[in-house]
Amino acid sequence: MKVVYFAWVRERIGLPKEEVETSAATVADLVAELRTKEERYEVAFSDLSALRVALDQELSDFEASLEGVKEVAFFPPMTGG
Repeated sequence: MKVVYFAWVRERIGLPKEEVETSAATVADLVAELRTKEERYEVAFSDLSALRVALDQELSDFEASLEGVKEVAFFPPMTGG
């Protein structure tokens, strides 16, 4: 599965995207797996209220199923202006 990181999430993890082998059933499960990889992931995902997620480019939530999903993107909330 392709995992994409934007803005400060990318800065903290140090990668714009990566291919991830996962058995996660939900986005929350995927986050839990990623947090155990390295400290930089733990830091990036320490406050989920400061993150948004999109599945195959559709805004979603952390309890959403990953069944059939090809891309997961994590990013901070957008602000207008």
